[in-house]
Amino acid sequence: MAEPPRSAAGSQPLARLAEPLLRRLSELLDRAAPGRGWRDLAQRAASRGRLRLSPLDLEQCSLRVLEPEGSPSWSLLKLLGDRGCTVGELVEFLQALEHTEALQCLSHSGIKIVIQPDSQAVLSGQVVKLCCWATGHPFVHYQWFKQEKEVPHGNSPELVLNPVNVNDSGFYICRVNSESSFVFSRWAQLEVCDLQDTSHATDKVALLIGNMSYWNHPQLKAPMVDVYELTNLLRQLDFKVVSLLDLTESEMRNAVGEFLLLLDKGVYGLLYYAGHGYENYGNSFMVPIDAPNPYRSANCLCVQNILKLMQEKETGLNVFLLDMCRKRNEYDDTILILDALKVTANIVFGYATCQGAEAFEIQQSGLANGIFMKFLKDRLLEDKKITVLLDEVAEDMGKCHLTKGKQALEIRSSLSEKRALTDPVQQTASSAESLARNLQWAKAHELPESMYLEFRCGVQIQLGFAAEFSNVMIIYTRIVRQPPDIAVCRAYVTDFALDLDVDPKEANKGTPEETGSYLVSKDLPKHCLYTRLSSLQKLREHLIFTVCLHYEYPGIEETMDERKEVNVGKPLIAKLGLHQGLKNNDCLQTCVPNNPFHNQIESRPVAAQYYIPGHYQPNSCAGVYHTNPLCSDSIRQAEACSSNGVSRILASRREVQNHCPVEKSNVPVETTDDTAELEFLLSDSLGFSKQQ
Repeated sequence: MAEPPRSAAGSQPLARLAEPLLRRLSELLDRAAPGRGWRDLAQRAASRGRLRLSPLDLEQCSLRVLEPEGSPSWSLLKLLGDRGCTVGELVEFLQALEHTEALQCLSHSGIKIVIQPDSQAVLSGQVVKLCCWATGHPFVHYQWFKQEKEVPHGNSPELVLNPVNVNDSGFYICRVNSESSFVFSRWAQLEVCDLQDTSHATDKVALLIGNMSYWNHPQLKAPMVDVYELTNLLRQLDFKVVSLLDLTESEMRNAVGEFLLLLDKGVYGLLYYAGHGYENYGNSFMVPIDAPNPYRSANCLCVQNILKLMQEKETGLNVFLLDMCRKRNEYDDTILILDALKVTANIVFGYATCQGAEAFEIQQSGLANGIFMKFLKDRLLEDKKITVLLDEVAEDMGKCHLTKGKQALEIRSSLSEKRALTDPVQQTASSAESLARNLQWAKAHELPESMYLEFRCGVQIQLGFAAEFSNVMIIYTRIVRQPPDIAVCRAYVTDFALDLDVDPKEANKGTPEETGSYLVSKDLPKHCLYTRLSSLQKLREHLIFTVCLHYEYPGIEETMDERKEVNVGKPLIAKLGLHQGLKNNDCLQTCVPNNPFHNQIESRPVAAQYYIPGHYQPNSCAGVYHTNPLCSDSIRQAEACSSNGVSRILASRREVQNHCPVEKSNVPVETTDDTAELEFLLSDSLGFSKQQ
């Protein structure tokens, strides 16, 4: 029989057990032999007065069998949890029933994995060692699996493949058994490349920026969805991704500076930008959300200047995906003369549209994508040379009748080697630069830990956190314990720093969509209140807020209040201080002038010079994405769309779009919720049998 959990685990409220664990217990109780089922458990629990259930409660549990996925045991465990049943008490009841399988589910704390196996990408012929070390009483046994098949002779903490070959590629996991329980390690992916394929990256990092909420220019819609979907795809390709929405000029410059810190020799670097932009004299400019109207090059970021700084890092591949218009900015008569780029064969530009043309968004059946991303996302995971992949995206876009003659993908490349976004990361001895790079990336993606707050009245509240972007976080709250003598109970978060500009009317909503978050709703726990915090890069101090609890007792009209202040530090991108002025390092000082309102000759950067021809009066609207109704170009564009009968589907990014639900990705959002117990999901398929 399994040992009961230790005191710390035994005192844990049953309501705090992870949902997969409760589901597993429910399945075991539902199909248990007579004398060990859920009714027997309810009878044992009745020995504790506060856990006694009424005949009506038991009848409601029983009626769950009539539902397609109903479970009487699930309903019983939830009722016991609501009444304050602890894990230790549940163990006592199960011991009395001699329900060994259910006890095993609750006794995993006896095994602790202290070293987890790591994913690796290696060349064939090398020696590979996967390690899993665990502690347990009195001792533990190991069994390695590749996918769902046992690895022959894989019964030790170290799985050694000597020499490794291409057929050894796959996902590996180790099951650790003790006398009465078992746990699984995390999955480790082994990627083995043939010696003939020498395309490897020392690392892969990406900076994704989507600007929508412009202060002085038309609002955009699609960049949020485009950045979110591209983030999920690149993460599947092992890119370290920083994804940011709505940055000012100084924030963009500092974000680029932090991105450059992630680069090193042999690293694959990818920069994606969606928002307003323009192109003058062969140079592309990204427009921050605080750019004045009209804007000029001194107010914007020059992509070619960023490329030069990337090259100085000796990167293995530089990919620029620019989802913006490329029309000439007639208000900007400055010619930016850059220092010559290095002659390297590792540069790829994917422009969403041709020079002098606009980029479009498409909205239909709740979708909100830019045309470029609509076609790019279908091919990005293909194992093909990046230029070949973009060529096929261009062909796909060319077949779209909505944009034919209006938008066409343009590719510029100096790539002479077979480089692909799917190239594996070569595992080498960690250099100081690599360690610093990983630390910098990790700093920008740390979420606060999920926490439980205890109030004097006996109510317990869970606070959880999820990352939608590197600078957008969702806080969700739920009541996990409510004493029976409290009739009404509600908790909400408030008192956020003014830097974040949180609208109280859009906080503490019953669904993520009501907060403006359409992208991650399916990945968040249900039955919570949700608050979306954006622009975390503006946070100057620790994120401190208040959790307010309102509750009422039966027969008393007065509402009771309790408040707790919570400090969660600096979450996600807030740690990097992008709100600060330009940092004092060379890579930023050489981007563009520090002060956009200084004379352009006096404040010229080291890496660039300006030639200013004689001033002339512009004769058309400035730049790209403008919406001046008096501009003849805008009128002609609207007529062109309407004449094809697709004006509600295809829209230039110059037009203001309304919010609507969007297509969701199948890649889960990062949250601080308790993760699923992997062994419960895999034990059946891996054919667990107790080690003798």
